[in-house]
Amino acid sequence: MGNKKRLLIVAHAPSPNTLKLREAAEHGARDQDIENVDVTVLSPFDAGPDDVLACDAIILGTTENLGYMSGALKDFFDRSYYPCLEQTQGLPFAYYIRAGHDGTGTHRAIETITTGLRWKRIQEPLICRGDYKDEFREQCRELGLYVAASLDAGVL
Repeated sequence: MGNKKRLLIVAHAPSPNTLKLREAAEHGARDQDIENVDVTVLSPFDAGPDDVLACDAIILGTTENLGYMSGALKDFFDRSYYPCLEQTQGLPFAYYIRAGHDGTGTHRAIETITTGLRWKRIQEPLICRGDYKDEFREQCRELGLYVAASLDAGVL
């Protein structure tokens, strides 16, 4: 096949459980059956517009903080929004939220920003609500696998 596609995962992981979710998304994206996708995983503090401009799809991960996305992900958007605005229209994206409550405010905030960027959401948001459950890891793994497999198959 031609050039490899690039999947960027930008996820805030301030706790052992949220780190497990980010690692699960990465594990799914790096599945052995996916041959034509390079995966880059970065903290929102380490990711910026150049990373977004270089990718073919992006997965975002955040905690719900005071009914909003993490400050780290908001900072990533603040630094990336205008440099990416005109050049990343239609960028396929998906996201997960680790929500101690319902995730509504976080979901709304991400939708507002990505609508402004004119990115294309390719899957319903994964909202891991309530007390931490081990099933959240499998859901994040499946999310990573879905996005990477879609890139690999040329669907995205």
